Amino acid sequence: MSERPVSQPLDHLQRIRRISRLMVLACTALMVLLPVTLVYFWATTSAAELAPQGNLPGSALQATLMAWQRWAAGAVTAMPLAMLLMGVRQAQRCFAQFAQGQVFTAQATDQLRRFAGWVAAAALAAIVAGAITSVLLTLHNPPGARHLAVGISSNHVFTMFFAALVWLMADVIGQGQALAEENERFV
Repeated sequence: MSERPVSQPLDHLQRIRRISRLMVLACTALMVLLPVTLVYFWATTSAAELAPQGNLPGSALQATLMAWQRWAAGAVTAMPLAMLLMGVRQAQRCFAQFAQGQVFTAQATDQLRRFAGWVAAAALAAIVAGAITSVLLTLHNPPGARHLAVGISSNHVFTMFFAALVWLMADVIGQGQALAEENERFV
């Protein structure tokens, strides 16, 4: 077996720093573009194409959507997005630390936990938002044709799984940090 070159750990840290700088930019782009896209979507999309946001088929919307319905439903669906963006902000802060070479810190672990918490909250909020959106979109339908539709998709389940995975990884990293600090005290 050949020995590793001495510069490899430094090269690895430089790669982490470089990729982290790109991830900071990606997080910034998401925080700007996603809200703009949401507003554009609710302002310009046809009613039949908006129906799935409320777990409804396009045919469920029997009355013309009023402007206030679009804006109210858009505001409701903005809540899970806002929670997700709070998580992205935590990820951005974590990546900013990585970009400075601060990889295994208590702050980074806390930010990963907060990221996971916000992502999980966004997934749960999306389920509630879908139900509220179904009511808003069908409010002007004739009696008997209004809907309250609750839906849990594989996207919600996967997002919760992903959040739990990140939370657990942050917890493991935190335990490793605690053990390393304890070992340093004994030396």
